[in-house]
Amino acid sequence: MSSGLAPTLIPNPVAMWHSAIENISERASPCRHLTPTQWATMREAALDFCTRLDAEAHGLGWTAPQLFGVHPEHGTLRVDYCGALMIAGNRVQGVDADRIMFERTAARRDKPGQIWGPPIWKFKAKGG
Repeated sequence: MSSGLAPTLIPNPVAMWHSAIENISERASPCRHLTPTQWATMREAALDFCTRLDAEAHGLGWTAPQLFGVHPEHGTLRVDYCGALMIAGNRVQGVDADRIMFERTAARRDKPGQIWGPPIWKFKAKGG
């Protein structure tokens, strides 16, 4: 008794975020203006976020560009396009509907006119 409908698998964006960051080597910076040491710190903080808070952030409506975005041509050099986790490499302390909180600062996603770049793994894939 088949209804003829195949089940549709919906990708899990939270698992995808972790996997995408993990697949970028910690030793090879994806952006030419970001040193390997800076990238290793940023990557570690992003993976920590993905382990602890990504499901909560996703549930609050945060998107990959808002978290992991970089400028499409200049990467992390243009912080005005960067997502919350692609600016300083600091460990996230908490997340709410409009802010990602760090120890001494916060990143907001509700700035009028904000343009988010593609996630860093898409920048890396195009040869950033």
